[in-house]
Amino acid sequence: MSSKSEDKHEFQAEVQQLLDIVINSLYTDKEIFVRELVSNAVDALEKLRHIQLTEKSIADSNLDLEINITTDDAANTITITDYGTGMTREELVENLGTIAHSGSKAFIKELSKSDQKETNIIGQFGVGFYSAFMVSNEVTVYTRSWNEDSEHLCWKSDGKSSYQIETNQGQRRGTKIVIKLKEDQEEFSKAPRIKTILENYSNFVPFDILLNGEKVNTVEAIWMKPKADVSDEKYSEFYKFTAKAFDEPRYRMHFSADVPLMINALLFVPEENPERPGFGQVDPGVSLYCNKVLIDSTPKSLLPDWLRFLKGVIDSEDLPLNISRESMQDSALVQKLNRLIAKRFIKFLDREEKSDAEKFAAFYENFRSFLKEGVITDHENRDALVKLLRFESSSEDAGVYATLDDYVARMREDQDKIFYQIAPERQAIESAPYLEAFKARSIEVLFLYDPIDEYLVGSLPSYADKELVSIAQSGIELEELTTDEQAPDEAQTSALCQWMKDTLGNRVAEVNVSKRLVNSPAAALTPGGSISPQMKQMMRQVDPQFSSSKEVHLEINPRHKLLKSLDSARAEQPDFAKLVAEQIADNALLSAGLLEEGRDMVTRVYEIMQRSLEK
Repeated sequence: MSSKSEDKHEFQAEVQQLLDIVINSLYTDKEIFVRELVSNAVDALEKLRHIQLTEKSIADSNLDLEINITTDDAANTITITDYGTGMTREELVENLGTIAHSGSKAFIKELSKSDQKETNIIGQFGVGFYSAFMVSNEVTVYTRSWNEDSEHLCWKSDGKSSYQIETNQGQRRGTKIVIKLKEDQEEFSKAPRIKTILENYSNFVPFDILLNGEKVNTVEAIWMKPKADVSDEKYSEFYKFTAKAFDEPRYRMHFSADVPLMINALLFVPEENPERPGFGQVDPGVSLYCNKVLIDSTPKSLLPDWLRFLKGVIDSEDLPLNISRESMQDSALVQKLNRLIAKRFIKFLDREEKSDAEKFAAFYENFRSFLKEGVITDHENRDALVKLLRFESSSEDAGVYATLDDYVARMREDQDKIFYQIAPERQAIESAPYLEAFKARSIEVLFLYDPIDEYLVGSLPSYADKELVSIAQSGIELEELTTDEQAPDEAQTSALCQWMKDTLGNRVAEVNVSKRLVNSPAAALTPGGSISPQMKQMMRQVDPQFSSSKEVHLEINPRHKLLKSLDSARAEQPDFAKLVAEQIADNALLSAGLLEEGRDMVTRVYEIMQRSLEK
């Protein structure tokens, strides 16, 4: 039997299984061992800080609470030292040689399953410590517990089957881990590589980290501080650091919450939309931390996808992580956190809009596509997000926006629908024939310019119990306009409509007399539920062979001089009248964005011009 000063131990069987899992499959990146060992060092220093409050006699009381890391590329080693609580002989055996809780066999059984590597034991010293064996041939731990009478100890193992503990005088309080790296892992013996890892994962730990004598973690974890203790300059510096940005943040939201998790969050809205045309979709920009240690820099499910423009940090020491600390484990809690942040941010924007409408308008101009995406995809927050939307309208000058609530408040008493039109720009709406009937009747129309608006109105059929209806849709019932002009003969206009339908054939589904046209001779309309012209254009850009239903309703204005002349010409000059009818239809289709082929139209225009000059 080994003496007290030098003991050799076989690893507990479950530990050998755990080591195999850790070394071969638990962590996706080998660099994670640095994060794990630094996190263990932080735990030891944190424990010592609490012990100092109650104990008067502590070994090496003059040592600073810090973490020292040294690299030696000549010896191919990396050493991590902390001046924390250290370990006794019994603690070395318990923490580094066994899984120190009952049910360990059941734990290993579950951990060994191919798709189940998750557990709630993260934070126990042993599991994170074993990650060192991913990159090493041998690990040596020098330690002395905080008690003045504690032993000076050395623990050593190659991570295969056994370890030994011996006395080794001259140790200071705390733990020093010397990792002899494998030949193919020599990158971790180089200071620049380790500095990058520390800046990524451990930059905000609450104790100084010195790499070869130089302090690495120079940025404060200001998200853990009260807002009153953080200056605007500090916020700006932190935003630029965490977002890798050069601009100033447009907004910031700093808050703490107790439920469903203890969290601290600091979120920023950048000055510019990161998805400007040509830039593509960005990855999530809010990093997930657990007690100031980075877990995931781009967590996919932490926030709703429409909030991917946000930058910053969300931190919780209570996160239910998987054993490798590389993802969150409890999907239900993830969803609660997701909903909490989304609701907080929407309320934040609502307050900002009320306190500084001009600043919010500038934000909305840049980021409205994200809010609209939220309306389409985030059903839980749709009602709150819709209230943030703004649109230009026929009742306001260009650049003046109205909310849906503004529109509803201004509606005529007899109006039961919210009318809108989608087009690339305002001029396209105002020059088309659809708007004139609504302006003549003092009915406001919302103008929608963004490509995403097609999906927006498709997912928002109504608001405040008012149906959203496109003014380019057929079948809209409008009141008759009073006019001194004699009404066209009903039988005569019916005959004209039938003649035009026969002349145009299957190019249009119907030809009817319009109640909506005032100054235009005709308008091409699509039935409710049809794919809009803008959507058809988008689909054809994706697939040039795309074809959709060509059902078009043509409405004509029999009071217009052109239609009156056409009615006379169809009997006197049938061939010429046919050309004019086709041209009227093509003009209407072109104005509606429904004309797919324009070569016949151009040829016809020349023929009409020639015949006109010959008269």
